[in-house]
Amino acid sequence: MELDYKQVGLNIARRRKELHLKQVEVCELADLNDKYLSCIETARSIPSLEVFLRICNALNTTPDHLLVGAIKSPDYSEMTFALLDKFQTLSLENQRLCLAFINMLNDSFND
Repeated sequence: MELDYKQVGLNIARRRKELHLKQVEVCELADLNDKYLSCIETARSIPSLEVFLRICNALNTTPDHLLVGAIKSPDYSEMTFALLDKFQTLSLENQRLCLAFINMLNDSFND
């Protein structure tokens, strides 16, 4: 899983505008540098968890509200799903053997 920080920034800006707040007002509420919020909203800076939570508090919202649409799932191929489907039908012992075999193949090709 990967976070789309551009989307997080857009969500922060959208929420700020819903509340009719200026960036400088949110910065004061969240105890941030004047220009830092602008950098976060445009994905030029990635906030720490602590800063993100302070922004959530300043915007009177929850982290999940600002993360909606920002989580990118890996793009799995049909082959990946087919392998997973077959793997799940194996016994636990055969799953371990299969994983050991995959690790061995991976190590052989990475050398």
